Amino acid sequence: MTQSNEAPEKVLATLNKDGSRNWLRPRLSVGFFHTWRRRFAWFLIFIFLLLPHIRIGGEALFLFDIPNRRFTLFGITFLPTDTLLLLFAALAFFLSVFLITAMLGRAWCGWACPQTVYMEFLFRPIERMFEGSSPSQQKRIQSQGLHWRSLAKYFTYIILAMVLAHTFLAYFVGTDALRQWMTQSPFKHPQPFFIMLLVTGAVFFDFAYFREQTCLVVCPYGRFQSVLLDRQSMIVGYDPNRGETRGKVSKRKKEKDVEFGDCIDCGACVTTCPTGIDIRDGLQMECINCTQCIDACDKIMTKLDKPTGLIRYTSQDELEGKKQKFLRPRVVLYPLLILLVITGFIITWNYRSGAKIQLVRQGKSPYRILAGGEVSNQVAVAISNLTKKSHKYKIELYKKDKGIKMIAPVKSITVGPSKIGTLTVFITTPAKLFEKKTPVVQFRVTDGAGLDARPEYKLIGPLPIAGN
Repeated sequence: MTQSNEAPEKVLATLNKDGSRNWLRPRLSVGFFHTWRRRFAWFLIFIFLLLPHIRIGGEALFLFDIPNRRFTLFGITFLPTDTLLLLFAALAFFLSVFLITAMLGRAWCGWACPQTVYMEFLFRPIERMFEGSSPSQQKRIQSQGLHWRSLAKYFTYIILAMVLAHTFLAYFVGTDALRQWMTQSPFKHPQPFFIMLLVTGAVFFDFAYFREQTCLVVCPYGRFQSVLLDRQSMIVGYDPNRGETRGKVSKRKKEKDVEFGDCIDCGACVTTCPTGIDIRDGLQMECINCTQCIDACDKIMTKLDKPTGLIRYTSQDELEGKKQKFLRPRVVLYPLLILLVITGFIITWNYRSGAKIQLVRQGKSPYRILAGGEVSNQVAVAISNLTKKSHKYKIELYKKDKGIKMIAPVKSITVGPSKIGTLTVFITTPAKLFEKKTPVVQFRVTDGAGLDARPEYKLIGPLPIAGN
């Protein structure tokens, strides 16, 4: 019988070898880092709940009004016409993520990611409150089916999920609309009510069932580690030079001739890990840098009268005895790129006028031939008011060939602050003007407050017949 030399296949900690779910019940390790993470997490939760209610100059601090295509960030409202500004803002955000990852590793995952914050400092503590802090106690209660403690836990989860769903909805519809909906029958606004139920269900499913699998399976951030990290980036790591050779206390007493390291192979770093990994296996995609293993190991080292820091914030090069370098190419390049993007944003913002004018062709056909033989072009004049005040815009033809006329029910429109208004006009042109060239007209849009925009528009008409 031949023996296979293949290494045993490694599976996620959340899976058993047969593919079934392995429920992780990490043991809580309270220490220096957990204390500060808990404080920071509750600060972030408070900010998340508070932000939709903050207003600056009557505008929400953050509002992603998708139906009306308005995005308000830090009190600044962006309209669909501000694509370049939104591009600069998105680039600055992603470059900042790259910089933070290059310097601090996955500090975002362990300290600020909503998945970690709510799971470890809201939903997991509630689970421990109802089902006990001991993993074995939790397992025993959960194995009993619909135990009253489990039912109470899930009921609390649903209430919290609804609160988070309503807060999430406030970022997209505003607190005024949300408050009005909450005091009315759901049948008056079925679509927002359905979205609220959908988000509530998603939050409950995530934190009650899917849990750490969101980090391990769904989130792509961990898979970007090989690109975003370098060997000088900060990680949570185990020092094998100090810890190896491992040996339990009983083993050390028996094998006194072996030179053991500081690691007593107690497994505290594994049982406390929310993703179920063994940090002693080196840098892993599943590690979210939550520092629970640091607190657990430091507590053991203190009991053994050994120096703390066997597991610590470090870097791959430092663990190999190499000198730690703060300044390196990507740490210098990312800030320069961020500065360049911010400069582009500021320049674009300074050249941003009080209004943006767009001329959009309308009608089922490009043009129409009227009874008198004239060619009619239907044009929508879309005016984006980029100011914080309402303006009345007057529209007229500024430059045109002889015989061209503008027909409109009204020739002015009032547009509210950070809103888009549209006025439809008809341009009639003698057909003979299309025989030699394509006529071009120039509109003039004024608001009496300094705006004097003069966009051009190319008219469409019948092509001349060859030979005529």
